[in-house]
Amino acid sequence: MAMESHSFIAGALDFRLVALPTVFIAYIAFKAFEGRRRPAGVPYPPGPRPLPIIGNLLDIPLEYAWKNYAEWAKTYGDTISLTFLGQVIVILNSPKAARDLLDKRSATYSARPPVPFYDLMGWGWFVPTAQYDDVWRAKRKVLDFGLRPNVAIQYQPMQRAKARDFLKTLASSPENFREHIEHFQGAIVMSTVYDYDVKAHGDRYLEAAIEMSKLGARTVMPGAVLVNHLPMLRHLPEWLPGTGFKKLARYGRSLGEEVRDTPFEYVKNRMRSGTARPSITLVNLQELEDIDSPDSEEALRLIAAATGSLYPGIASADTTVSAMTSFFLMLVLYPDVQKKAQAELDAVTGRTRLPDFSDRARLPYTEAICKELIRCRVVTPLGAPHAATQDDVYNGYFIPKGALVVANSWAMLHDPDVYPDPETFQPERYLTKDGQVKADPTLSVAFGFGKRACPGRHLVDTTLFIVVSSVLSVFTVGKAKDDQGDEIPVDSMPTGALVSHPKPFKCSITPRDTKAEQLIAGVQPD
Repeated sequence: MAMESHSFIAGALDFRLVALPTVFIAYIAFKAFEGRRRPAGVPYPPGPRPLPIIGNLLDIPLEYAWKNYAEWAKTYGDTISLTFLGQVIVILNSPKAARDLLDKRSATYSARPPVPFYDLMGWGWFVPTAQYDDVWRAKRKVLDFGLRPNVAIQYQPMQRAKARDFLKTLASSPENFREHIEHFQGAIVMSTVYDYDVKAHGDRYLEAAIEMSKLGARTVMPGAVLVNHLPMLRHLPEWLPGTGFKKLARYGRSLGEEVRDTPFEYVKNRMRSGTARPSITLVNLQELEDIDSPDSEEALRLIAAATGSLYPGIASADTTVSAMTSFFLMLVLYPDVQKKAQAELDAVTGRTRLPDFSDRARLPYTEAICKELIRCRVVTPLGAPHAATQDDVYNGYFIPKGALVVANSWAMLHDPDVYPDPETFQPERYLTKDGQVKADPTLSVAFGFGKRACPGRHLVDTTLFIVVSSVLSVFTVGKAKDDQGDEIPVDSMPTGALVSHPKPFKCSITPRDTKAEQLIAGVQPD
């Protein structure tokens, strides 16, 4: 099924409109007229001057939009606006503006923009993009209950075991490190959510979740699927040109149901047999007295929808994969960072064991590496857009109901006034003069704002620490060499739109020495 999907994904993502140009133009004109609605004398936030009808269509950057918006902020201020086919888009480029609106006025800015294609796929249950209402709040409570810090501690033995497995697979085929990272993170999420151990190869639960994650990310982007801009197209027959998205929608519906329901039933069956171990799904099911009671049907649907959203969610698996891949890239680009961290780790572990969570307080430089990864290589530079549910005025500017509000986390975490030389990977910026870890309240912007902040941020934090400390303890990561012995150059620029990833690169990953090989194998070093 996954293989078949790629062929018609490519066809459905073609934005060229073969038919209905008149309807398209009429729709744009309507939206542009509708967008002029605002109180007399109250302007939109400043920004590049829009053109008639198409607005700022020609101004919106195709690559590295977060950098362009940060540059515009120097001219227009930290709150800027654009229009796109009549849609008002507000970009927030400072922590203050983002917190003023998305935190302090969260009742107005906790909605998501509608995604008509998701509706066609029956993804109304999907928590990251669901509308802000009582049902969403109930699902979010499920996630918060299973991911709160005092509960997340019980997942640490599993994280440690998965990290040890990751070291072994990395040693066996280091050239496939990107695939190993993706499998490792999938194993972490599936174990945390369902207490399910993914297979080494060809695990259908994991493959389906990855496929849904990719499908969701690709079809939510502007221009990806035409029905997102012209919702009336959903009513046209499938044989008309430009409606190939309907076939993709049927696939997305079945895929979503598989991701949501199949592993959930796995936990229910293990719970009945008495073999279930701690997981987010289990702790929520245990709140129900009888999972087979008719009275519990709605609660079961809520739990299934909430837990089924975790892997494909915008701020879960894909973002952690990006951060871990960036970690290897930073080790290639900054070898001195690697040496300093290894010296610290060796002093704590004595090279007789692998690091553990209990060592964290004694590893400030390693901790600083984790923080600098989150800051320097922020994986969701523009986050996920919020939507205003009512008209609002902020600092004398009008923000209309339905406006998209985007927090430019990259700009906030690359402000040179706060982070000198922000493009440089420098863990020392998170250490005090006496070598202790320095708090940084701005760093939380990497995980979102308000009621839509990432519920799995504590899990991301502990996962990143155990991987970073474990890899540094036993491997040396450096530049790969070609057949002539010359170092292969590495491109440090990221790629991607919704989630930023390092561009594909090659690197050398080798055990540090015989002691390291023994630790990787789980043997006490000589």
